[in-house]
Parts: sequence; C-alpha cells; structure tokens
Amino acid sequence: MFKFGVMQPRASTQIPEPPIARFLFADTRMAWFWFIVRLYVGYEWLSAGYEKLTSGAWVFSAHDGMGLKGFVMGAMAKTAGTNPAVQGWYAYFLQHVVLPGAPVFAYVVTFGEILVGLGLIFGVLTGIAAFFGVFMNLNFLLAGTVSINPVIGVLALFLVLAWRIAGYYGVDRYLLPLLGTPWTGSLAKKRTPAVGVSGS
Repeated sequence: MFKFGVMQPRASTQIPEPPIARFLFADTRMAWFWFIVRLYVGYEWLSAGYEKLTSGAWVFSAHDGMGLKGFVMGAMAKTAGTNPAVQGWYAYFLQHVVLPGAPVFAYVVTFGEILVGLGLIFGVLTGIAAFFGVFMNLNFLLAGTVSINPVIGVLALFLVLAWRIAGYYGVDRYLLPLLGTPWTGSLAKKRTPAVGVSGS
C-alpha cells in the first residue's frame, strides 16, 4: 500500500550546470556582453519612463492617470473577435482594478520604468531590476501592445539568468558581496581557513 511521505530521496543530488551555461551566465569573461545588453535594455526603460514623466498625461498634472486610462481603453478594445489580442480575464483585471486606480497605477508604471532603467544602466541589483522589467513587459504584451516589448523582454530574461555577472561592470560588483550574496566563480575569492600549527 502506498503511503504519503514514504517515497523520499535517500540523499539530495545537485545536477551541475552545463559548461556552456556556466560560461554564458556565470563567467566574468562574458560580463562585457551583459554590460552592453544591460545598457540597451536600461536605456529603453529609462526613456519610456522619462517620456511618461514629462508628458503631462501620466503623473504630476491635473489629469493624473489620463495616459494610462487611454492605454487601458485601447487594450479593452482589442478583446473582440475570434482571436482577441487581449484575453477576457486580463481585460477584466484592467477594467475592474487598473482603471479605477489609474492615477496610482500611473505613478507605479512611470517610476517603475525609471527605476528599472536606472538599475540596469548602473548595475544595481541587476537581476531584480531585470525581473521587474520582464514583469512589466509581460503586462504590456497581455494588454496587446507588442512594439519593442518582446525584444527587451527576452533580453531582460537573459539578464535575470546572468544575474551573477550582469552587474559585474557596475555597482553589483561591490554591492552584492556586501549583501551576503553567495558569489561563485572569480567574483569573490573564497577565504581559506587558517591552519593552526601546534607546538610540542
């Protein structure tokens, strides 16, 4: 008779990363490549956030959230047809959650884009910044906006995978070891325990 809890592994097994994955995502020799990717994706997010910040339709105006309301209405118009660009469940979320709180969400989106852009450009918590970038890309895609979102979304996803070295040429090189991040490779030298010499 089968019993829950009986089928337990006798010992845990760690499956090592393939050499190509270690080279691409954990080797400091590839840090220069992710630095270039980081700058490009960060610039796209920063410019998008700055455009919203200065447009007068998103934040810091008498009509806070008007830009976002227009975006939401455009997305909801894409729910018709046999194969709609916006799924019904997401349209429900836009209509009943985002639209009523448009002024608040406008600030979240605007400053979220700016913070993601700055985080990527300066290499501050790069993996976390890239993750939130992917999250925003996903929401834009679900709202039926393609534009550049698939490109920077995929690049940001790779930055998440390369979090250990993506910020090597940036603040993360010094910040992450201070936060106690378990670095691997040559980013932080492991301390060798001192061997005591006992006298007779």
